[in-house]
Amino acid sequence: MEIKRAAWVAAAALVAAVIAPSAWAASSVVPGASGRLIIQLRPAATALAPTQRQTQAARQAEDAKAPDRVRRLAERSALRLGGLRDLGYGMVAVSLRDALTGSSMEETLATLRADPDVEFAEVDQRRYIRALPNDPLYASQWYQQAVETSAARFTAAWDTTSGDAGTVIAVLDTGIRFDHPDLVGRVLPGYDFVSGESGSSFVSANDGNDWDADASDPGDWVTGAESLSGPLDGCRVEPSSWHGTRVAAMIGATTNNGTGISGGTWNGNVLPVRVLGKCGGFDSDIIVGMRWAAGLAVAGVPTNPNPAKILNMSLGGGGNCSSAYRNAVAEVTAAGGLVVAAAGNGSGPVGAPANCPGTLAVAGLRHVGTKVGYSSFGPQVGISAPAGNCPSTPLLCEYALITATNAGPTFPTTSTYTTTTDSQDSIGTSFSAPIVAAIAGLMTAVNGGLTPEELTARIKNSARPFPDPQAGLPTCPNLDSATGQCNCTTSTCGAGMADAPGALAEALRPMARIADPAGSGAGQNVTLDGSASDAASGRSISVYSWSPVSGSPVFLGPTTGSTAAVAVPASGLVTVRLQVTDNFGGTDAQEVTLGSAASGGGGGGATHPLVLLTLGLLATRRRQLAGRRG
Repeated sequence: MEIKRAAWVAAAALVAAVIAPSAWAASSVVPGASGRLIIQLRPAATALAPTQRQTQAARQAEDAKAPDRVRRLAERSALRLGGLRDLGYGMVAVSLRDALTGSSMEETLATLRADPDVEFAEVDQRRYIRALPNDPLYASQWYQQAVETSAARFTAAWDTTSGDAGTVIAVLDTGIRFDHPDLVGRVLPGYDFVSGESGSSFVSANDGNDWDADASDPGDWVTGAESLSGPLDGCRVEPSSWHGTRVAAMIGATTNNGTGISGGTWNGNVLPVRVLGKCGGFDSDIIVGMRWAAGLAVAGVPTNPNPAKILNMSLGGGGNCSSAYRNAVAEVTAAGGLVVAAAGNGSGPVGAPANCPGTLAVAGLRHVGTKVGYSSFGPQVGISAPAGNCPSTPLLCEYALITATNAGPTFPTTSTYTTTTDSQDSIGTSFSAPIVAAIAGLMTAVNGGLTPEELTARIKNSARPFPDPQAGLPTCPNLDSATGQCNCTTSTCGAGMADAPGALAEALRPMARIADPAGSGAGQNVTLDGSASDAASGRSISVYSWSPVSGSPVFLGPTTGSTAAVAVPASGLVTVRLQVTDNFGGTDAQEVTLGSAASGGGGGGATHPLVLLTLGLLATRRRQLAGRRG
């Protein structure tokens, strides 16, 4: 269930408690003050031009000046600062001494955004765990088997691989219970990025300190008294969720150990990154957690020695993708990390950060393959997976998603597992996301060279079609008025139902890659370079084949090597395809379109260059897959 309340939607926009821990810039903080912002500074005038590549040292030198630049910005904007925290790459989190409400917040943001030193300024909001999981041994893990329509069929994938020791999957969540017997040996040390309200107040963090190297989960319960005043004013009253432990176990519970449940991956490591405390967590903490997980530098924190290939984010909130999250997802992707995020449980638009470009958003399905009533949905969804549902009664949730947890209602006590009687605590898109993250982990085990974009494309290409419409239910985006359910379409629930063996088959195929020709090539002889094409682990490219697709391109030499020369006409477009075949007979293809096309609108025949690189599978490959699944 969505961990938020209507009151927060307004209150969080004004931010709850000020964070000014000892690690922030030295300045006293007025207790009880509210207001947190994220500010992205423009490159300094002395920095290299945007077209030039900065060295890491130059970038760090410029970043070191960011706090002082923000202080000067605050003076110009008449803001009373409570603390600063460098988020890297010119981005700074700011806590304010004075509470800002409604119009004063909007006026402050408008003033900051108008400053020539500011690229963007936005509220540092809280994000919340998406839902709570549960698990009682493999026999109850229907979502890993093939007994229900929407199940991800891990059992068939494990015949190919159960994971690789070198794969790291980060879980950005509430932390983890390292002592759970089903996680021992699978979990790396991780890091805690949950901030305190001040240098001496750590109510939200609940561990007595600021950022540190201990990613263990101390509990995230909220009492009635806490919800009425102080840093947690307006937060939902609830027991500890042990959410990070639940999510981590779905991805990487120790398997074949005679205890508990089976993880989606049996080998590799889970990296706990604690970004959520009591009443969720702030964007600024989540963003630095993302960057650290991917191996990027974070000021004042040791570099992560185990960068994650996959980042699971079973958290989120309402609204569009912010500029700060766009930046973070782009940086993580460039570093080679795939961000997998829960779509949300609001039965409406996909929330942030799942709706950010470059993120693989996962929606939730009922066991029969229809959209579960609470799952968010829409065009930003990339794929759907089981989320858990209770068709009979909430008192017996037959299709709960079983996983590891802790029995403590507040502080941790006994390690245990969720059950089908956990009702709403056992369902949610929080648990759809780790199913897909585990599938991505299996894919990297057989093909560690797949980029985040290629992983996403192949997960989508391997999706099983949604089942035939269920009688009596409307087609999404229309919802059943009583349950919120609907029959999924590819424009509302993603490419289809996540399928582990199909995704592995996709991962085993080679990767056709044509280097960017860096121009239209109109009227020139262009040499296309496919030498970056690669094959899965233990395989090699055996055949290169270049061929025309449209526009009658003229090849100037061999068409069976890793490169090919093409004569591009002065006007008009030509499209060329490279197909590669590995030594196991697997194939992949990529196309490039070169030349120039007349611009529309009566511009006197003016032309504009066009270069289109089309990554992924050909339509013929899609038909082959469909035939195989039939």
